[in-house]
Amino acid sequence: MRLHIGYVPLCDAAPLIAAHAFGFARAEGLDLDLAPEPSWATLRDRLALGHLDAAQMLAPLALASGLGLSGPPADLAVPLGLSLNGNAVTVTNALWAAMAPEGDDLDAVAAALGRVARERAGSGRPLTLGTVHPFSCHTYQLRLLACRGGFDMSLVRLVVVPPQHSVEALERGIVDGFCAGAPWNGVAVAAGLGRIAALGRDLAPDAPEKVLAVSRRRDGATLPLVRAVARAGLWCAEPGNRAELAHCLAGRRYLDLDAELVGRTLAGELTVGAAPRRVPDYIRFGAPAQAPGPDRLRWLLTQMRAAGQLPPGPDLEPAAAALYRPDILAEALPERTD
Repeated sequence: MRLHIGYVPLCDAAPLIAAHAFGFARAEGLDLDLAPEPSWATLRDRLALGHLDAAQMLAPLALASGLGLSGPPADLAVPLGLSLNGNAVTVTNALWAAMAPEGDDLDAVAAALGRVARERAGSGRPLTLGTVHPFSCHTYQLRLLACRGGFDMSLVRLVVVPPQHSVEALERGIVDGFCAGAPWNGVAVAAGLGRIAALGRDLAPDAPEKVLAVSRRRDGATLPLVRAVARAGLWCAEPGNRAELAHCLAGRRYLDLDAELVGRTLAGELTVGAAPRRVPDYIRFGAPAQAPGPDRLRWLLTQMRAAGQLPPGPDLEPAAAALYRPDILAEALPERTD
């Protein structure tokens, strides 16, 4: 059975890429055609219109698409989480110098960013910050950082930049900073273009980042696909497989980046501010990420509500819960014990 699967070039596409590259899909009788998409909006539309059978998707965007809040109406289900964490906020060297935080802890960095944001807004030159899509944990983590720094997001310009273009946007001065997923923050630092100011895992620990969204048009393919991608995700989570995974992800066919940089990213070896840091669980795959449970759903809805993205009226939690299908994962992989 041949399936067309969309993804955006990021480290947390690893379970899908590993399912394709290391035989997990073939073992389930599946041939996967992986299609790198230029933006999350394009991926959302192609899945909704039936051009894709399934996709790696931003967890909030999957909900927004299924609830009719973003893009064409989509008949989809979310049977599997792909990853937790993995985001960071990176700022230009000029902005970091202007911030000059009094310490390297998150509160000091947030306070320094808040001071500059207020100064720039007052002078009529507001900061411009990039996010990958309005319905994303990146947007919510920027809001959480602003709250921590004592300023309102209305003081900055928030623009959408696809993650694979965030480094270019920083270099060209289109944005003063961005929140994107791995490995693009590390790429910006390695190129000498900016500093990582804050980690998503510190702003919202274990935030549900990417999920597998499947079109209900291909229900017969769902169980083998979920089984293949879930088993690939468990493989990705094993530290002993990290070097092989990094080499695969870095290939021209997928991320087209330096394998050593991708390996350091997967290991959580980052420079945050001015200091090298080993970050446990910078990005998480495997069992902790996979069950699309009610606690994560409620967290997402809370963030969407705080961002003003949910319409007034009846509570959407029952409709959102109908999109989350842990029962499919349980049927696909009954040996799971978590």
